[in-house]
Amino acid sequence: MATKSPIDPELVRELAELLNQTDLTEIEVEKGDLRVRVARNISTTVQVPAAAPMMAMPAPVTATAAAPTEAKPTAAHPGAVPSPMVGTAYRRPSPDAKPFVEIGSVVKQGERILLVEAMKTFNDIVAPRAGKVTAILVEDGQPVEYGEPLLVIE
Repeated sequence: MATKSPIDPELVRELAELLNQTDLTEIEVEKGDLRVRVARNISTTVQVPAAAPMMAMPAPVTATAAAPTEAKPTAAHPGAVPSPMVGTAYRRPSPDAKPFVEIGSVVKQGERILLVEAMKTFNDIVAPRAGKVTAILVEDGQPVEYGEPLLVIE
């Protein structure tokens, strides 16, 4: 006679459904000696603007020449600062305060540049290097995914 598994399949289904409803990537529940972790893989696709390959080639001055300046930097940009977690990005410490940084701000390595709220906890996002903020890619209160570029420091 087969022994009953200590893991309740209905619990696993409920946790998986909770992941889908909340856009979380993983959830873990522990009760006594039983520990259940449900996770899903999220793959992100980085799209390179069609005009990017043409930047290396001489091109006549046309409307497409302006396209590279309109394109937002992506995670592939060497100065991009990625989100270390899924959450909500905040550019200021409180709704009535000034933003931590603006485009053109000069930051030092380790200086707080954003907050990401995850599971009711505000996490400091600090500058990984010193430089000048050349692009801010998130709005205040915008949901962000793991690895999503938040801003660019050059």
